[in-house]
Amino acid sequence: MDFYVNGEKIDITIESEKTVSDILKSFEAEAAKNEATTIGIKVNGEKIPAEEFDSLMHKPLEETQSIELNVLSKASLIDALKSSKSAFVELEGKLKEVPVLLQGGKEKEANAIIADFANNIDEFCHNVTMSALFPELYSSILIDGKAVSDFFEEFAPIIADFEQSMQTKDSVTSGDLCEYEIAPRLGIIAAAIDQCISN
Repeated sequence: MDFYVNGEKIDITIESEKTVSDILKSFEAEAAKNEATTIGIKVNGEKIPAEEFDSLMHKPLEETQSIELNVLSKASLIDALKSSKSAFVELEGKLKEVPVLLQGGKEKEANAIIADFANNIDEFCHNVTMSALFPELYSSILIDGKAVSDFFEEFAPIIADFEQSMQTKDSVTSGDLCEYEIAPRLGIIAAAIDQCISN
């Protein structure tokens, strides 16, 4: 049987394990010691949806050619958050340049910065969602003293106004929102990440 973790083939020794479930329980016990958890499973090349998990877990090992696990560690999430912090610090400065770029007819440069902002926000939100698998880490992520969901609930109308101004090509409003509303909040998020990862 072939056993893969995050795409890398791992040599394992079968001892008393008889089913896929036995193998996964043994692996999860080891992963927990390293503050990691399984977030995706493929058996014989087929992705196992959560609702089918129980029925397939009792599959005998002799009928199993391969098990592939996608594993997430707390350390890798912290690294991802550090990357977000660096990106937000850089973007805070770049977003303040957007008004000048828009007024100077440099829409291509401005749009590249805005796209970078959107991608980094998406990635940060995804990583925060995944951090819920590690409750201690998740609860330590407070932005401006608020839970991430509360912070983004307040941020959402500003983003909506910004999207509207971009669609209507209102460069003055777009520039003002970038400089005075969005950029400072990225600084606040970066400071929150710094506080979280230094605890």
